Amino acid sequence: MTIFGIPIFPEQASTFAKDVDALYFFILATCAFFAIGVSIAVVLLGLKYRKTHEGQIGARIEGNLPLELLWSVIPTIIAMFMFGWGASVYYHLRRPPDEALHLYAVGKQWMWKFQHLEGQREINELHIPAGRPVKITISSEDVLHSLYFPAFRTKMDAIPGRYTELWFEAQKPGTYHIFCTEYCGTNHAGMIGNVTVLEPAAYQAWLQGGGMEGTLAQRGAKLFNDLACQTCHLDTGQGRGPSLKDIVGTNVEFQDGTSAVIDEAYLRESILNSQAKIVKGYQPLMPTFQGLVSEENLVALLEHVKSMSPKATASSTAAAAPAAATPAPAAAEKK
Repeated sequence: MTIFGIPIFPEQASTFAKDVDALYFFILATCAFFAIGVSIAVVLLGLKYRKTHEGQIGARIEGNLPLELLWSVIPTIIAMFMFGWGASVYYHLRRPPDEALHLYAVGKQWMWKFQHLEGQREINELHIPAGRPVKITISSEDVLHSLYFPAFRTKMDAIPGRYTELWFEAQKPGTYHIFCTEYCGTNHAGMIGNVTVLEPAAYQAWLQGGGMEGTLAQRGAKLFNDLACQTCHLDTGQGRGPSLKDIVGTNVEFQDGTSAVIDEAYLRESILNSQAKIVKGYQPLMPTFQGLVSEENLVALLEHVKSMSPKATASSTAAAAPAAATPAPAAAEKK
């Protein structure tokens, strides 16, 4: 958006950019209206009822119930309208479609590292197709970061030790900015990048030019074997750790009587801190991999494990949604 040729706001390049801007301008205009109105009223009434001579005493005012109700009810109605509108926009921003293309992003001082399920890896660069929802699962290798796409009007914190996600659907091919909007250290201002939105055919052509190491799930399978996870996690379920076949989305019971659904967060914890929750019927034999498996390798493992549960991940991976990576020995033995 420009005013007299001067850029004021980033281009509206996603499907919900206009919704976010409309809500923002409505709130801004409402606040400005009342702020200006109150300021003008204060000045005019101050001049009209100013003290004109020494000893002058103002009239005693007992109050005006209808007026007080009016200035209480009207702001309440406006505030609730803003809340409802904002909740609707937020709901849309935080619920990615099932068919969304799935990517991973890892924040690290001071760069953004992106991984595509097809195997391509990028640093401070991201290529995506236009006209297709894109979901990004975000994590951090060190400190708190925040992944921000100004033109798409969306951002999300990258929090050490957990996964967060955002999604958008870019409408216009072009190149747009990527920023970190959470102070993360000395070179925070240099933690920037570009997202290139391509026509679907051009994006498919771009995909053919990389990923020589195989898909993300294939890299995870190699790492799974390198870490000797397969020696304990046998498909038959007769190993020292439970079978990882078709486990994603199922419910697992722990030795302490609690239970949980096996999802990305659980698999992550199982790999990095295998002693946190011990699956009923198994011994706490699995080593922990905290500090031994990088965030990039971790998501590869997750994708491998998810690829072993085709039924559970079918809907979420239909349009390139993530197939969890196979947890290194950690996730497996822990379960």
